[in-house]
Amino acid sequence: MKQKHRTPVQIRFNDIDLMGHVYNAKYQEFFDLARLEYFEEVLGSLISWDDQGLVIASVKVDFIEPTFLNDLIEVETHIASVGEKSLQMFQQLYKNGKAEPACVCTTIMVSYNMKEKVSKPIPMEWKERIKT
Repeated sequence: MKQKHRTPVQIRFNDIDLMGHVYNAKYQEFFDLARLEYFEEVLGSLISWDDQGLVIASVKVDFIEPTFLNDLIEVETHIASVGEKSLQMFQQLYKNGKAEPACVCTTIMVSYNMKEKVSKPIPMEWKERIKT
């Protein structure tokens, strides 16, 4: 898969825990924001969260080093693989321009018809857009 998307994220004071670093649950919010921006850029109006969209089936987050209030962060997002009804998204959080990520996230998402409440094959047009 070729498409990679970068999303800058602003750390807010309420993202910080008592130890002075970003609270672990906040990372998922950062990844969610970047995920939505990725889909907006790559799929645009093809994805409809009222009709056929994607739902999360699995999320795995690995914390490599802490992130602090004054760190400048961005999330890189891309699709690692696409199957018949699901895809694997890979995201990395980078801070302060470093080459190595501070946190990585792997998410399995399933194509889902919101009205019928069933999984559906990923549309071919989505697959084509993801690959370019």
